[in-house]
Amino acid sequence: MSKDSSDNFLFNCKGLPDFNKFTPERIKKEFPQLLEKINREFQDFETLLGDNSEYRELRWETVMRPINNFNERLRWSWGVISHLNSVNNSESLREVYSDLLPLVINLGNKFGQSNVIYLALKKLKNNAKLDEIENRILDKQILEMEHSGISLARKEQEEFNLISERLGKLSTEFSNNILDATNEWYLILEEENEIAGIPERVKELMALAAKKHLKITGDSNYKNGPWKLGLDIPTYTAFMTYSENRPLRSKLYKAFVSRASKGEVDNNPIIEEILSLRLKKAHLLGYQNWAELSLSTKMASQIENVEKLLEELRGPAFKTAEKELIELTKFAQKKGLHKDIQMQPWDISYWSEKFRIDTLNLDQEALRPWFPIKDVLEGLFNLSEKLFDIHVVEANGEAPTWHEDVLFFNILDSNKKKIASFYLDPYSRPENKRGGAWMDECLNKNKSEEGITSLPVAYLVCNQTPPSNNKPSLMSFDEVQTLFHEFGHGLQHMLTTVESPEAAGINNVEWDAVELPSQFMENWCYDKNTLLNIARHWETGEKLPIEDYEKLCASRTFNCGMNTLRQLHFAITDLRLHSNLPIYEGKNHDQIRREISKTSTILEPLKEDQFLCSFSHIFAGGYSAGYYSYKWAEVLSADAFAMFEEAGLDNYEKMKVIGKKFKETVLSLGGSLNPLEIFMLFRGREPRTDSLIRQLGLSTNC
Repeated sequence: MSKDSSDNFLFNCKGLPDFNKFTPERIKKEFPQLLEKINREFQDFETLLGDNSEYRELRWETVMRPINNFNERLRWSWGVISHLNSVNNSESLREVYSDLLPLVINLGNKFGQSNVIYLALKKLKNNAKLDEIENRILDKQILEMEHSGISLARKEQEEFNLISERLGKLSTEFSNNILDATNEWYLILEEENEIAGIPERVKELMALAAKKHLKITGDSNYKNGPWKLGLDIPTYTAFMTYSENRPLRSKLYKAFVSRASKGEVDNNPIIEEILSLRLKKAHLLGYQNWAELSLSTKMASQIENVEKLLEELRGPAFKTAEKELIELTKFAQKKGLHKDIQMQPWDISYWSEKFRIDTLNLDQEALRPWFPIKDVLEGLFNLSEKLFDIHVVEANGEAPTWHEDVLFFNILDSNKKKIASFYLDPYSRPENKRGGAWMDECLNKNKSEEGITSLPVAYLVCNQTPPSNNKPSLMSFDEVQTLFHEFGHGLQHMLTTVESPEAAGINNVEWDAVELPSQFMENWCYDKNTLLNIARHWETGEKLPIEDYEKLCASRTFNCGMNTLRQLHFAITDLRLHSNLPIYEGKNHDQIRREISKTSTILEPLKEDQFLCSFSHIFAGGYSAGYYSYKWAEVLSADAFAMFEEAGLDNYEKMKVIGKKFKETVLSLGGSLNPLEIFMLFRGREPRTDSLIRQLGLSTNC
């Protein structure tokens, strides 16, 4: 290979990746070559800046554009590898990923700890004429460099780098342990009483899983079994909700909450090491704790502000949840739960669904036939066209994909000009795809030195129920909401008008404000016009009955106290674990969590409950000391949606006007301005909590 920019080189860092060519063997061979090239060019750039000792010629184009070029090439190349590691995981890819991660961290540290670059940025900030967007980008980049250890003495910087590298390895190990623990646990069920109450579609999936696991050949009838019970989310959720076999629910629940907490995949020591290293890292940077460091770049800014918000919600949520548990227990005892049996965690979902059906006459499982994925997507795209004057068109075959299930779409503006694209990977594949749902960047919007604009491309990844036999993927209402949520993230990435990639889309947006567009889109799932235009029976074409729509709306606040309290428990635990409070001195993470649970859960966690060992958001994701951001952003999104409600959701002309305003502020401006400024440009005032309290169904008087 003579040139690394040749067609044969994987990492050309431009355009859409050809995913099938990214084999572990080629990644292992060619990615280090790219890192070496970027490193050499970066050193040359440092020399060029260093030779100009007085920094007389520093301009945005001569400093920031090259820096962005280095960052973008690293983001593109490592982004492909990280993406495949999440959606097409294999033992060999995992090993390569783990081996290469320290190299990526080291190069990232070089970028962030270049004294020459740091001084150049500060000089640029003081002397150059910059616009508002450039000033914001520069301020955050300087702070980011300071958070990368640039101002540390050499010995401290070396320690900082070792900590960063170790934390990267620990996060990967944490995530791998969860995946392994999830895949390793299973039960083969053979008796009908073991799957009593389970919906037909879930039995079918469990039977197919058992057939594959046991290597059964030939045709088999899913009604006769065997069935494989596993910890993948679609199976786990369905079994906990519908299984009439209480002992099996108990066994499944205990296995789920104890994942990765013992044996070779024990995340307990990893958690303690992560917490310890994060604290050391914060101290090196001059912060009292990791939470203080985390919040220095967020909209909330201070621990006290977060604690205040969480407590304002915790009180009403706790009281509401206590009442809900009493009502649920009475119902369960009336329907057959023995009076001497205390309600347990593995009973909540089961009896809640029974109670929901009894009080609301709503069987969410029975509504799946009204939500085939094709119609849901069509409805989502029609809503986006109405609100934001865009067109979403299917473009399968135009772009390489990593799996046959992956779909590809283009977004066109009102003049039918392509402005963005996105991949959609909708279905669960527990054998090689991590759980959950997310949006990530494939390509950023960027304007080159020659004036050529590259269009944004997003990854939208879900884990919904796959199609089976002759049935399409029939979505639960929760899965519909998840799809709307991730599409909201995608819209902010794809509809950006900011051409500086450092602030385009979700880039440069404060972490606790980034959920605003996604949670905003979820609200439309409860809009009458939107939902009734989506929900059509996959066989008959019949629209969802209005009675069922009204029941779905009523169910929005069903168990609102329990559901809100669960999120608050996670958020408070996350914040306290990272705040290094004196009251928790000498206690490990599990002891701290159990103490917090006394005022943030209504059922004491079981001894087997080691939920923190699978809390990927804060130990393998970016939510450490930031899980509260879901609720913080909910305040913003609920208040934003209330503006549409106040105008009247049936008023098409007003919806277009407000939708245009939302697009031109929240979706277009991305990270170019402070999120509070952007919100006020849209709403005309600061956000208020009234709308969220109303949405959650929490009474301040309860």
